[in-house]
Amino acid sequence: MTQHYGGQSMFAPLQTVLVRRPDRAFGAADPLLWHYTEQPYLPLAQQEHDAFVNTLLGNGVEVVYHDAPLPDHADAIFVHDPVLMTDRGAIILRMGKMLRSGEDEAMALTLQRLGVPILYRLSGEATAEGGDLLWLDERTLCVGLGFRTNAAGFAQLGEALAGSGVELVPVQLPYFEGPEACLHLMSLISLVDADLAVVYRPLLPVPFYHLLVAHGVELIDVSDEEFATMGTNVLALGPRHCLMLDHNHETRAALEEAGCRVATYRGDEMSLKAEGGATCLTRPILRG
Repeated sequence: MTQHYGGQSMFAPLQTVLVRRPDRAFGAADPLLWHYTEQPYLPLAQQEHDAFVNTLLGNGVEVVYHDAPLPDHADAIFVHDPVLMTDRGAIILRMGKMLRSGEDEAMALTLQRLGVPILYRLSGEATAEGGDLLWLDERTLCVGLGFRTNAAGFAQLGEALAGSGVELVPVQLPYFEGPEACLHLMSLISLVDADLAVVYRPLLPVPFYHLLVAHGVELIDVSDEEFATMGTNVLALGPRHCLMLDHNHETRAALEEAGCRVATYRGDEMSLKAEGGATCLTRPILRG
């Protein structure tokens, strides 16, 4: 029987992905509480999301909706964060942003409905969010340690992956704009192939930079201006096949120069106002 989940990769061909359509909680979000730039306009956010889903479908990706009840959880549309997929099943994470507490168990309900086994659940004081977890290759998981993912989360991820042959690499994240802002490891980098990534070099930790170089990863630099509009937030649909926000023309041109096919989406309401790009809006269930 063919496995319907897994893929310890950021860029292997995307086959099945989970999304959550913007709902009443997202449209009613208080920008100060949720650290959004403005309150999203829900009808337009839903139009943007529907078009985003159609782009995924048009690229051969199976799209499944995460619709477990989550009242008052504006960030729940960013389905990447409550779970890490592995070849042995799902690791249910614990959100470092307290307003997002509860998203993890809602995600577990959806995955169980889909028949995805739950490998492990983080517990106690451990926190980790999917945006801090980057598969450099199938056997190397880079873990951003900052305001959202802590040392206890790192330790429990190690327990969850024990015996799988996966090495966990800690990546110390910078303070940047502080605990209220969202700075994940994947705010700084998106892998689009085994040897190609878009990065914001000024915030890359030096040991992590050396690791990328040692792995032979070519780096495409995102400018200060396009970092502010999530130019580093690029979803790989397959090796050198990308989906990204439509504002970031310089980054798109650099990706195309490197041989990538690039699709874009409009995300004025659902992405730019709410600090979440194409990777945040998707939780790959099956790659490869």
